[in-house]
Amino acid sequence: MIILKSAEEIEKMRKAGGLVARVLEAVVEKAGAGVTTLELDRLAEKIIRDAGAVPAFKGYQPDFIKCGPYPATLCTSLNSEVVHGIPDDRPLEEGDILSIDTGVELDGYFGDAAVSVVIGEAGPEVRKLMEVTQHSLKAAIVMCRPGNRVGDVSHAVQAVVEAEGLNVVRRFVGHGIGTSMHEDPPVPNYGTPGTGPVLKAGMVFALEPMVNMGTHEVEASADCWPVHTADGSLSAHFEHTVAVTDDGPDVLTANSPAAAGRMEKKRRLG
Repeated sequence: MIILKSAEEIEKMRKAGGLVARVLEAVVEKAGAGVTTLELDRLAEKIIRDAGAVPAFKGYQPDFIKCGPYPATLCTSLNSEVVHGIPDDRPLEEGDILSIDTGVELDGYFGDAAVSVVIGEAGPEVRKLMEVTQHSLKAAIVMCRPGNRVGDVSHAVQAVVEAEGLNVVRRFVGHGIGTSMHEDPPVPNYGTPGTGPVLKAGMVFALEPMVNMGTHEVEASADCWPVHTADGSLSAHFEHTVAVTDDGPDVLTANSPAAAGRMEKKRRLG
């Protein structure tokens, strides 16, 4: 069942989304060679709890993953890790691709977003991976208008990515979001235009392209949570929480203009 949100509910979700954006900005600013992902996780949890919110991922156990409760505030996925990388005490190294995914629950509503950054400099292939993944998310956001269909959103991601010779992950998809972290409908990053549920004002989605340099196939690691590319190729992940409104898409996890500029400067490669 797809739950439509009222204007008041969307404003509550904007507050949760704004907190997610602030957390990601702070984490991206701190990320650098020699810093551990566990340090980043502690920073994120402090910001969230100081704001009177709850880390949405910590202790969460979705029905579709049988790994036990997730143990951290952030998902910090490195290089060939696609999603669900658990923060640890390994220091980041120059050239690492770090995908950071987090969510919060604030006043009963959820926000969810992700960003990928390169630690230090990167070559043209990595720059392409990052840029294409970001562009595919933007293409999906543009399609979040009443009257379009979920398949239009999904196809927008796939078209951008595959035109550049890269592949979208098919095992994990975007989703509805609201008073639960995962709601209907699922929003794949591949699909056929003109298919799926019709978009209506009040729908809110977490759109999250995961893009691999190599095959779209992924596999879980031995300890279950981190998911890797099946061929060891590099992966990137970007995500926003987006409301469908009569005036078009409304990105609820957007940074302020100044913060967005700082984030882009940090992500700038080579």
